[in-house]
Amino acid sequence: MVWDVVVVGAGPAGSAAARACAEEGLTTLCIEEHGTIGYPVQCAGLLSVSAFAECDVSERSVTNRVTGARMVSGLGGEILFDARTTKACVVDRSLLDREMAERAADAGAEFLLKTSVVGIRGSSILTRGVRGREEIPYRLIIAADGPRSSVARMLGLRRAEVYLAGVQAEVPYTMDPRYVELHPNASPDFFGWVIPVSGTRARVGLCAREHAKDHFDRFIARYGENSLHLVSGVIPLGVMPQTYGRRALVVGDAAGFAKPTSGGGVYTGVRSAKHAAAVVAACVARGTFDDASLRDYERRWKEDFGKELDIGMKALRLRQRMTPEEIDRLCRALNDEDLIETIVEHGDMDRPGALLRRLALKPALARAMGILFASGVRQILTGQ
Repeated sequence: MVWDVVVVGAGPAGSAAARACAEEGLTTLCIEEHGTIGYPVQCAGLLSVSAFAECDVSERSVTNRVTGARMVSGLGGEILFDARTTKACVVDRSLLDREMAERAADAGAEFLLKTSVVGIRGSSILTRGVRGREEIPYRLIIAADGPRSSVARMLGLRRAEVYLAGVQAEVPYTMDPRYVELHPNASPDFFGWVIPVSGTRARVGLCAREHAKDHFDRFIARYGENSLHLVSGVIPLGVMPQTYGRRALVVGDAAGFAKPTSGGGVYTGVRSAKHAAAVVAACVARGTFDDASLRDYERRWKEDFGKELDIGMKALRLRQRMTPEEIDRLCRALNDEDLIETIVEHGDMDRPGALLRRLALKPALARAMGILFASGVRQILTGQ
């Protein structure tokens, strides 16, 4: 049998791709290297309302809902944003991933677990797993196999620019369950977070380019010694130069679609998966599988969220140039009634560009932060 599409990876992006392809009437096989979908967990588990809606599942994986965030500089500056309406969901990622795979299977996709891709020969995937060694013919591949995508490597596609290491522990901790805490000075490259699973339990973590475990050990020390669950993972930042080629489309973290402002990848991963499925369906209907036919995938995702990823990378580079003292100044500067109102009204975890444009027009913020903020935001918004 020649499969219309083989999806590699059964995370949210892979299961969304498999479901969308199956719903298009395509013969769809999803290959997953682990024996259990949703394990090991490699995600903070905080999804924007939009990201959760894109997953199109029930609410059984939701453990908490948050309405705002508290940013803490660690040097005295602190600010609270509260939208007074749900802005994000805290989820059990293992439950979410499994339900997304179930929805894909209900649509007609087949799953092959405990199976690794070990090579590509012509238009066949070579696998090793529970059924031994196999050669699986396909018309197209959707690579959804995560930050270190083996499929992209086998096809000779260039990878993401930057990789951050993330470490997170779930700990007993009493906090207001309405608010996520952000600690920008917990990591020199990114930030630390405290995500309320409930009023008495939280996920504490951070990301860094180097020495992530050392930064994490210092950060989590303030939250006690009892760790209920420790996870680690990798976040790719910076989209690969070309996300298609040689009968393959690359989606989600495999393509470097994680958001540079938050590290989240579910929203862009599922969106990219749906774009990929639409292009696969069109190619199968026409019987054309060359690069020129696949190029429409890149056009689609760029029009959807490409500009936001570009703005996010520029914002991240600006943040990485800031000293702890400058971050503290920013935190204090943002503690202004007008600025808080602007952030609450226009803040969007998935599409930060509109908020940055509005903040750039606020004289009070530019005065407080001086040349660094004014010139940095100008570069972000003008693309210079």
